[in-house]
Formats: sequence, structure tokens, C-alpha cells
Amino acid sequence: MSSTFQNIISKIDFSVPKDWVQIKTIDMHTGGEPLRVIVSGFPELKGNTVLEYRRDIKENYDYLRTALMFEPRGHADMYGCVLLPPNDETADFGILFMHNEGYSTMCGHAIVAISTLAANMNWIAIEEGENKLEIDAPCGRITSFVHIQSGEVTGVRFHCVPSFVVGLDRIVEVPGIGKVIYDLAYGGAFYAYVDLRKNALLEFGLTDSDYRTIIQSGMEIKHAVMQQDKAILHPFENDLSFLYGTIFIDDAQIEENHSRNVCVFAEGEVDRSPTGSGVSGRIAIEKARNAIDYNSKLAVESITGSVFNCSLVSEKDFGPFQAVIPQVEGTAHITGINTFIIDPNDPMKNGFILR
Repeated sequence: MSSTFQNIISKIDFSVPKDWVQIKTIDMHTGGEPLRVIVSGFPELKGNTVLEYRRDIKENYDYLRTALMFEPRGHADMYGCVLLPPNDETADFGILFMHNEGYSTMCGHAIVAISTLAANMNWIAIEEGENKLEIDAPCGRITSFVHIQSGEVTGVRFHCVPSFVVGLDRIVEVPGIGKVIYDLAYGGAFYAYVDLRKNALLEFGLTDSDYRTIIQSGMEIKHAVMQQDKAILHPFENDLSFLYGTIFIDDAQIEENHSRNVCVFAEGEVDRSPTGSGVSGRIAIEKARNAIDYNSKLAVESITGSVFNCSLVSEKDFGPFQAVIPQVEGTAHITGINTFIIDPNDPMKNGFILR
């Protein structure tokens, strides 16, 4: 063995200069959709609620979001979260979601992942069977249940915030496409739901071979709906009153599943999972159409073929809306442990995106 190589393998620890930022993360995925969990090194955010923390990070620390989500540390479809104090002592912790455009209000795949991580890291006391977590997200309180068998996490289910339909079978004129039929619903975030089976003008499928077309069409529809629809208003929180994305729906590719979802959100990100907030809104749509009851369970596929099992828990009045409480079930896995460093002299320290 050469002396140079011996020297290399004996000196593999890098001493980070004191003026460099150092952020530690645990990386995960739920159904193929990434989640970069920031566990240390992030500045303390000011506020008393997750929504207040969200405003502070947008105003003062957005460069750290881009540094961790964008290239060269991330990519155009990266997703992450910061763990925060809860809104009050009745919850276990708070969570703030981030992506290529900003900060989302709800993220089901992140809830499944962070609940899995909380059990694996012993952040909560766990026992065989179900273990309950109360998590404060920007959209409100989420209750999750982590199932433990022989000491291992075998799955997570969560109850979403009240989810409701704003309108069914609306029509929007989309430049370059034509008239598109969509439903507008909320499942922690607002989405335009576009069923390809009702829209003959959309001549593509929901597979990776149509990936670019899905992104382009999803963004064109989102912008057209935003221009036309002034009813994207949350009944209680103005910070939640915006259209987050477009969700395309089609037949399932596996016969025993109910349907396939592909969500295009933020600045053209494609969810690799079936989208937890998205399927929550779909439960509200199915209930509004009398197409689901309390004994039903819908298995919804994603573009990767991963599945969320979705069901109806209860109904409640929510401002002017008749809302539902959906349940979503999925699994998540840890993929890596990282220490990211930011050299203040690096001209690309805040990241960039190429698509």
C-alpha cells in the first residue's frame, strides 16, 4: 500500500472552520418522496406558533432553505422540514415544511416520515402496538399513530385537519390546452383536482414517461386556476389561502387499487408519493359525491407505484364548509445521515436549480 494512500485513509475527518455554517440532517423517503429532516444547526426561530415560525423563516432565513433544498446539496424536487416547539403543551412538537418554492402548509408524506423517525430515535416513549403523536403543522394539529411490532415501526396512519370541497366540476380555460374540468378542495392545502378520465384534451398518462408533460400541464392549469378562481380562501387563516398545486387522477395501474394520483406542486415539483394532503382532499371530494362511506378504504397509487390507504374518520362543520377528517396510512424509511456545511466564501453557497 502506498504511503500516500495510507495517509488518505488515516485522515478522513474534516475540521469545519468556526465561521462556516454546519447543519445536520437525517434523510428519509415516504413512497419515494424525499424528506430532509433538519435536526441541528438551524437558527432559533422567533414566534409562539408554527405559523409565526413560518413567517420568521420566510423573512430572515430563506437562504438556508435554498441552500439545503437546491443544488448542489439538493435538487429541484427536494423536500425538507424543521422540527419546532409545539403551539402548546398538549402537542409533542411542531413541524415546518420546505421545498423548492417556499414553505407548504401541510405534508402527509412528511408526517408519516417524521412519525417513523420519532419512534426510531426514541424521541417518544414507544411500546408494542399503536403509539400516538400530536404534531402541530402550519395548517393545524395532526394526530398520527405509529404501529410498532417486535420493536420495529411497521407503518404510520394519521388523521388530517378538517378537509373540504370548495367546488366540483368547475371549468377553467387554460392557454394552449383549452377547457379543463377540475374540482377545488382542501386537505391541509388547496389543490385543483383534474381527472384525466373527464378531460379528453389532456392526452397523457400518469407514468414517468410523461413526466415533463405532467409538470408543464400541471403548472399551466395551476396558474390558470389562480387567475380565475378567487374562492381560494381558508375560513380562518389567511396564510393558508393559496393554491398549492394540481393533482391529476386516473385509473390505477394495479387492479386492486382505487386510482392513481400525481401531484405537481410548488414550482413544478412532482410528488413521488400519492400526496398525503392531496388524498385528504380527495376523501372530501369522494364524500361530497357520495362515493365513499365509513367502511371504505381507498388505495391510491403514486407515479412510483407507492400506495397510501385512505379512509373517512368523521365529519364536522368547519366555518361555512361541511368538512371530513380523513385518515392516511403509509410507510417511510431512513436513507442517510448528513452534515452539510456552508462556506461563506462559496459563490454558490445559497444554492441554485437547473431543470
